[in-house]
Amino acid sequence: MKAITQHEWLGTQVVDIAFHIHKALGRGLLEKVYEACFCYELKKRNIPFETQQKVPIVYDQLQFSEGLRLDILVDDLVIIELKAQENYHPVWEAQLLSYLKLSNKNLGYLINFTVPLIKEGIKRMILTS
Repeated sequence: MKAITQHEWLGTQVVDIAFHIHKALGRGLLEKVYEACFCYELKKRNIPFETQQKVPIVYDQLQFSEGLRLDILVDDLVIIELKAQENYHPVWEAQLLSYLKLSNKNLGYLINFTVPLIKEGIKRMILTS
C-alpha cells in the first residue's frame, strides 16, 4: 500500500474544509468570512497555518517586500488563495503560480466560494521544477 505524503494529506484536508464551509454557509459572503472559517477549521484539525504572510520579491539581487501576501500558508507547504467573486478571472491562476514560484512552494489551491457547487470553485495547482 502506498504511503500518503504530507502534501497529499494536506490537500485532502483543504478540499474537505472548503466543502464543509460551503455546505454550511453557501455563497455570497465576503472573502474575509470564508478566510476566518477556513482558519478556524485548520485550527480545529491541529494543522499549522499562517495568514496574510508577506511574499518577498527578489529582482536583480534586490529584495522587495511590498505588495504580495498569501491568504493562507498551510504547514509551510501549501498555499491557499481564497476568492468570493461571481466572475472567474484567469489572472487568479497566474497570481497563484507566481506565489508558488516566489515562495518556493509547489502546491496551491485557488478556492472561489461564490459558485453553486464548491467542486467547480476549487483549482489545484502544482508548480513543477
